[in-house]
This record gives sequence, structure tokens and C-alpha cells, in this order.
Amino acid sequence: MTMPRPLPDELAELIAERFRLLSEPMRIRILDRLREGPRSVGALAEDLATSQQNVSKHLGLLHRAGVLARDKEGTSTIYRIADATVFDMCEHVCGGIQRRLTELRSLMGEEVAG
Repeated sequence: MTMPRPLPDELAELIAERFRLLSEPMRIRILDRLREGPRSVGALAEDLATSQQNVSKHLGLLHRAGVLARDKEGTSTIYRIADATVFDMCEHVCGGIQRRLTELRSLMGEEVAG
């Protein structure tokens, strides 16, 4: 999909909203766990060594943004990825970080050797 140039203000705000949603490390960790498959709030809280209240807060934000879907299974709510494109963005960011780290290591090695 080709983005219009210049970006309309409304689109720029939606893009910024998605970045804000992913700016919290706990949400990144939750998404990483859900990448492995659907999980309940309790299972995520245990996996992430945090409270169910904390996980629920973040799951709610991700669900409202359309990134996650949820299903009831008995008394549990199971969350799963609804918009896997969120991982495309994460992969691009991780790739950029990896390239930067490689550059920094190279510079450090050159300075030490030189």
C-alpha cells in the first residue's frame, strides 16, 4: 500500500497512536508471548512475573486498538493476536537496532585496534 504524501493529519495521528501503543515495554513483552499462541491473563501474568491487574490493563489497551482479540473459555478470557502486522513493525525496528549495534561494535573494535 502506498502512503499519500504529504500524510493527512488524521493518518499521521493514527500512526503516532500505534507507535504510542507499542512504546510500553510490557506491551511488547505481552505481544512476544502471544506470538507463541493464545494465552489467558493469568498465564501471561505468571510468564511475565507481574500482576494480573497490570497484564489486564495492557491487554485492554491492545484489544481496544484492534491488535488483540479475546475469547471466553469457561471463566477465563483468552487473548490472541488479531492484527499480526504489528510484528512487521517490530521486525523493522529490531532490524534497525541490530544494524546500529553492529555499527557500534565495529566502531568500538576499530578504536580499540587503532
